[in-house]
Amino acid sequence: MFSGRLSEIPRTTSFRVALLFLLLFGVASLALFGYVYWRTAGYLRAEVQANLTRQIHNRAGLELPELLREVQEHAAKDPEQHFPQALFDASGRRLAGTLAEQPPTAALDTPIEFSRRSLSGGERRVRGIVHRMPSGEVLVIGQDIQDLLEFDELLVSAMASGGVLILILGLAGAIIAGRTSQQRLDAVTGAIERIVKGDLSERLPVRGSSDDVDRLAVVVNRMLDEIERLMHEVKGVCDDVAHDLRTPLTRLLAGLERAQRRDCSKEEYAAAIDQAIEDAHGLLLTFRALLRISEIEDSARRTGFVAVDLTQVAADVVELFEPLAEERGLHLSYSGPAQPAWLQGDAHLLFDALSNLVDNALKFTPAEGRVEVRVEADGDAVQVQVRDNGPGIPEHEREAVLRRFYRSERSRHTPGNGLGLSLVAAVARLHDLAMSVGDGAPGCWVSLRGRVVSGAVRG
Repeated sequence: MFSGRLSEIPRTTSFRVALLFLLLFGVASLALFGYVYWRTAGYLRAEVQANLTRQIHNRAGLELPELLREVQEHAAKDPEQHFPQALFDASGRRLAGTLAEQPPTAALDTPIEFSRRSLSGGERRVRGIVHRMPSGEVLVIGQDIQDLLEFDELLVSAMASGGVLILILGLAGAIIAGRTSQQRLDAVTGAIERIVKGDLSERLPVRGSSDDVDRLAVVVNRMLDEIERLMHEVKGVCDDVAHDLRTPLTRLLAGLERAQRRDCSKEEYAAAIDQAIEDAHGLLLTFRALLRISEIEDSARRTGFVAVDLTQVAADVVELFEPLAEERGLHLSYSGPAQPAWLQGDAHLLFDALSNLVDNALKFTPAEGRVEVRVEADGDAVQVQVRDNGPGIPEHEREAVLRRFYRSERSRHTPGNGLGLSLVAAVARLHDLAMSVGDGAPGCWVSLRGRVVSGAVRG
């Protein structure tokens, strides 16, 4: 099992990326060390060549007696023979110097390399130049380069050892990175498998490192939150439809059956038919509201968004509901900034959402009560709030009232289908508005808060 898991490491992206960087780093290091080696070795050899050429030039113009004295004095000053020199006659016999014999050469005044026996008996490499004097003697000037050759070997060995070390460390790092990535992917895969099996409460693990996987996991978790919410809504809608529509359907069916069984007059039949039509209209309104919410939640409507003046929308809603408020003995007021508050969105949907909020406030506010619609603009944020002094919404129900068909016990006998605030919540989500429900002490307030837009196309 463990070996099987190890065999999967080379297939991970982290392992392959680590190997790629190891290859790039290895090539770059090899090029760098090669350049350093080339420049260093070239510099040392050039220095040796310059020194040999300079000494040949200095001795080439000397007469034979003076040249012999110079070679003998140099031999006395160089007992270790780091810079061997020798003078040979035309037949190859040594006249002076530390070299036992004349090195073989194919061309004069050209750098050559040859071996000589050191004082300790070992072989050492020498780089030198052979020059023929005008009188026929042969002058050989050299420099011991054995240390340079050993330095070259040491440098090459260090490069090879460093390369092997880098390779080992790089492979170890790649294996660790691949193993870490594999463990992380295993955790993500396990979470996804549990989600696929039906556990919608499961979320992808997040380490908090804000790396690419974390950012992806955060986005996927937000998507899962939305999917879970929608699934709960679908389940809730099914339960609520079965529960809330059962009563009107039962009433409709009972009325029609009573009219069928009884010997009713023409007026009674007409009344039964009118009641059935009214109940059917109520059912149709409920389904239309559900379709409206589904349409709003379709984000394709964002393509038609323009800059909408929220103050104008709120003022129009208040103007529409003022007659109804006066009829019920309520005081409906509006307050807002003198300047427009532009919000990117759909004016008709925002009007519907505010209309539902105002209609709810008027519906639950007692006579002589007060309902206020307020628009506030603060920097780059804009907010519209509907506040009343009615009975309010208990804190434990403030999230539940946003669900479809949810109706608190105190509103069971109030006309409606429990879809008003659900529609408002759908419009808020479509417009990226933050919807809040709070205590008005007394009463209740509902606010929608979003960002102001500038320079947009205004509808």
